[in-house]
Amino acid sequence: MDLKLTDKRALVTGSTSGLGAATAKMLAAEGAAVVVHGRDRDRAERTAREIRAAGGVADIALGDLANDEGAAEAARAATAHGPIDILVNNAGFYRHLTWTEATPDEWRDAYDINVVSGVRMIRLLVPAMRERGWGRVVTIGGGLASQPMNTHPQYNATLAARHNLAVSLARELKGTGVTSNVVSPGAIVVEAVQELVMELAPARGWGRTWEEVHRNAVEALVPNDQERFGEPDEIAAAVAYLCGDHAQYISGATIRVDGGTVRSAF
Repeated sequence: MDLKLTDKRALVTGSTSGLGAATAKMLAAEGAAVVVHGRDRDRAERTAREIRAAGGVADIALGDLANDEGAAEAARAATAHGPIDILVNNAGFYRHLTWTEATPDEWRDAYDINVVSGVRMIRLLVPAMRERGWGRVVTIGGGLASQPMNTHPQYNATLAARHNLAVSLARELKGTGVTSNVVSPGAIVVEAVQELVMELAPARGWGRTWEEVHRNAVEALVPNDQERFGEPDEIAAAVAYLCGDHAQYISGATIRVDGGTVRSAF
């Protein structure tokens, strides 16, 4: 399938590792010129080099999206070589905290980093998409938005807000040629997830090898129809589809890529 991205320019926030890096690489493989975003220049350059080595086009944009100045700096760098057609709001943050540990300050920090950061980039980049009559905004959400756990409540709540704002934006963009949608991952094997699971494994008797731990951790933490964790490229593929011309009729939708972790028909 030709996603028709060869003349598009995409900014993926938080794309120096994990889901963001996988998404940037896949968009580049589909022909888009990508902007790798992060706060650390060395990490951003490393990801950009990997994209270029594979034949893609990549620039970098640095900036802390948790404040207005950092977001503006990132947007200026991202548009230095041309306007942004695709914004993937991936950047986010969480800490594993209980209700007792999650203080009001933790809630405020989580909301600013996970929600307001995306709003900043939308306000900076989407108006120009509207003027050109074409654009894509894809927000990375998560199943915890609708099926929250008892732990890290501050993070669960920010995911719900990300889903909500993406749908509100879709209504705002009616008739403009710009779409807003959500990709909602389940538990994906990025480095941080694998490290956390392996830390928990000894006390919970999940085994010693990753193969043993993987199977038992899925059953205990995220039971799903596929009986495994997801892979970053499976999220990236869903994002790439939503960015293409074939997805023009998809608006305000949530595409779950979670192996069936969320047990709902709607």
